[in-house]
Amino acid sequence: MTAFELVFVAMYLALMVLLSSIALHRLALALAAYRRRLAPPPPEPGEWPTVLVQVPLYNERYVAERVIDAVCGLEYPRERLSIQILDDSTDGTSAIVAAAVARWARGGLDIAHVRRGNREAFKAGALAAGLKQSTAELVAVFDADFAPPADMLMRLVPEFQDAKVGMVQARWGHINRRESVLTHTEAILLDGHFANEHGGRFARGCFFNFNGTAGIWRRATIDDAGGWSGATLTEDLDLSYRAQLRGWRFVYRDDVEVPGELPADVKAFKSQQHRWAKGSIQTALLLLGRILTSGLPWRIKTEAFFHLASNFAYPLVLLLTMLMPWALTVKLHAERSLVFLIDASFFVTSTLSLVLFYVMAERKVGFGWRTARYLPIVLAMGIAMAVNNTRAVVEALLARQSPFNRTPKLGTQSAHGVTDPGYLVQADWQALIELVLGAYLLGAVLLAARAGRWVAVPFLALFAGGFLFLALGSLWHANLLGPSRSLRESPAAPRRRP
Repeated sequence: MTAFELVFVAMYLALMVLLSSIALHRLALALAAYRRRLAPPPPEPGEWPTVLVQVPLYNERYVAERVIDAVCGLEYPRERLSIQILDDSTDGTSAIVAAAVARWARGGLDIAHVRRGNREAFKAGALAAGLKQSTAELVAVFDADFAPPADMLMRLVPEFQDAKVGMVQARWGHINRRESVLTHTEAILLDGHFANEHGGRFARGCFFNFNGTAGIWRRATIDDAGGWSGATLTEDLDLSYRAQLRGWRFVYRDDVEVPGELPADVKAFKSQQHRWAKGSIQTALLLLGRILTSGLPWRIKTEAFFHLASNFAYPLVLLLTMLMPWALTVKLHAERSLVFLIDASFFVTSTLSLVLFYVMAERKVGFGWRTARYLPIVLAMGIAMAVNNTRAVVEALLARQSPFNRTPKLGTQSAHGVTDPGYLVQADWQALIELVLGAYLLGAVLLAARAGRWVAVPFLALFAGGFLFLALGSLWHANLLGPSRSLRESPAAPRRRP
């Protein structure tokens, strides 16, 4: 090899080693979660604490009534329960909320429709404003697209008998999991996060985070940690780490499932992932130095680093994407047995470990091998988010401010049943970049097949397929490809009326 080729190959191998290490770390979390035995739930308290349920809303007219009916149907001593619908909407959602709140208030429920004059600090600001109007001991938070089961409070509140417990997080379920290939793929990605990452961190005694919804906070914990802040786009992650740095213990209950609605189109999914990725890097920049210089055990510090800095993997994936076709041309001149050994090693440590990660997650949530046919799409989607989430990482590093863009949820409407351009996320230049990358990698697939390098073909095809799926999906849902057509409607959660 020439000196240039040696440097090029070294860079390629270094990227593969780094990404394989990240994949193996996730598999280690999955193994820790798998080995953890579920502790018996604590007994009911002698006296139930007061609970405030908060539902932050912003322009969610398709799901607002559903979530209000769900939280108002929660089983809990009525004299100990109050509900706030924190409505920052600027469209017709407020009228829907007002009618639903009035209906439940007539039934004797302590429920308030809280409106602010602005969206200062976005969701964090709404939650903080609501807390000023309540003295409840515990605070349960549900996003607009969630429908908690009636027994959720009765099952989770007893955890707070331990005075050190500051937050209890339930596992997300998925109302519209079977609506499309996209939603099924999203469900598997989130199952991996909850069942394995949350479960593994909790099993190891490491920090994990409240996910913005389907959890309950101790009010004293929020206050002690400094309260809700709009300094990042992930106010939930920020407050979670500040609270645990103060010594509060978090509990993860994967036996309690709270169903929520998944984004029904590719652009909405990408918008959600961008916000989460950017917010996590903002939180890392804000808190990681404080965590690493604290007196915490190194296992907690190390896991916090992997957690908060995890989205730095996306620029690495994007760089690997650019290098792969060039690496292939170099490998065509190398010894076949050596190339096979290298490719097979990275296949086991990266691709196969991720397959095991998601299979273990699906087994924990009750699906197992029935979802195996979606795993190639899951891996391809995870790879192809590189453009979207690299942009988020760069924006966070450059301190570029952006609003808290809510992810559109459609309730019983289909992804093409809504045409309001102010509601749905629109296609942008990013889809074109993904399309070019997909075509670029498709060319590498053909080159590998022509040269008989069949071991490399599946790996390259995952990359190519993922980028093309996201690109064409973005253009399709923006009605830039083909005529509009309806997808199967997602089932709505059952309503509970007084």
